[in-house]
Amino acid sequence: MSSIIKTVLALGLVAVVAACSQPEPEEYVMVTPEPISVEPVYTGKYK
Repeated sequence: MSSIIKTVLALGLVAVVAACSQPEPEEYVMVTPEPISVEPVYTGKYK
Protein backbone atom coordinates (compact mmCIF):
# COMPACT_ATOMS: atom_id res chain seq x y z
CA MET A 1 0.00 0.00 0.00
CA SER A 2 1.14 3.52 -0.53
CA SER A 3 2.19 5.69 2.39
CA ILE A 4 -0.78 8.02 1.88
CA ILE A 5 -3.26 5.18 2.38
CA LYS A 6 -1.39 3.98 5.47
CA THR A 7 -1.39 7.51 6.89
CA VAL A 8 -5.12 7.93 6.26
CA LEU A 9 -5.87 4.56 7.88
CA ALA A 10 -3.69 5.40 10.90
CA LEU A 11 -5.41 8.76 11.38
CA GLY A 12 -8.80 7.10 11.02
CA LEU A 13 -7.90 4.54 13.67
CA VAL A 14 -6.74 7.28 16.04
CA ALA A 15 -9.98 9.19 15.42
CA VAL A 16 -12.12 6.12 16.16
CA VAL A 17 -10.23 5.36 19.38
CA ALA A 18 -10.50 9.00 20.50
CA ALA A 19 -14.23 9.08 19.74
CA CYS A 20 -14.92 5.86 21.64
CA SER A 21 -12.98 6.78 24.77
CA GLN A 22 -15.18 7.70 27.72
CA PRO A 23 -14.62 11.05 29.39
CA GLU A 24 -13.48 11.10 32.99
CA PRO A 25 -16.29 11.79 35.45
CA GLU A 26 -16.30 15.32 36.81
CA GLU A 27 -15.53 15.76 40.47
CA TYR A 28 -17.72 18.10 42.47
CA VAL A 29 -16.38 19.84 45.55
CA MET A 30 -18.89 21.57 47.78
CA VAL A 31 -17.50 24.49 49.74
CA THR A 32 -19.56 25.51 52.74
CA PRO A 33 -19.04 28.91 54.34
CA GLU A 34 -19.64 27.49 57.83
CA PRO A 35 -18.67 24.15 59.31
CA ILE A 36 -21.46 21.59 59.41
CA SER A 37 -22.82 21.24 62.93
CA VAL A 38 -23.87 17.96 64.51
CA GLU A 39 -27.51 17.61 65.46
CA PRO A 40 -28.23 16.87 69.11
CA VAL A 41 -28.90 13.23 69.85
CA TYR A 42 -32.12 12.25 71.62
CA THR A 43 -31.06 10.46 74.79
CA GLY A 44 -34.40 9.95 76.49
CA LYS A 45 -36.80 11.88 78.66
CA TYR A 46 -34.82 11.99 81.95
CA LYS A 47 -31.24 12.09 80.80
